[in-house]
Amino acid sequence: MKAYSTDLRQKVIDAYKNQEGSQRNLASRFSVSLTFIQKLLKRYRSSGTVEPKAHGGGNTAKLSSEQMALVVVLVEEDNDAILVELCERLKERTGVKVSRSTMGRITQKLNLTRKKKHCTPAKNTQNEFKNSEQSIGQPLAQSC
Repeated sequence: MKAYSTDLRQKVIDAYKNQEGSQRNLASRFSVSLTFIQKLLKRYRSSGTVEPKAHGGGNTAKLSSEQMALVVVLVEEDNDAILVELCERLKERTGVKVSRSTMGRITQKLNLTRKKKHCTPAKNTQNEFKNSEQSIGQPLAQSC
């Protein structure tokens, strides 16, 4: 979720200073939570600023840029591979173990598609129902 704008924060502080209502009234007036008002006032009193805090970060990436490039190569080598197979191949080459869901997020981030080969029955030139020579129970020829 994005932080509330500095303009909104300053309006809340100004309204509170001008005693335009209680904290609950200000929360409903500005369509924010009561907790936001309380934390904003506490921050303003302690530091004198209404600026939002810096983003705390997040988890570091599991794979380096070289390993991400290897994922691209793995998908290009065999675009028919499922995510679990890609995880195993990545582990064999780099020693880094990632989960299936992590591999899915990586392939999405890299905009990689894994198109599957589909086996379809071979097209017959004659209508199958009218063909009296073909006996029931014989498998149809397939092309892959």
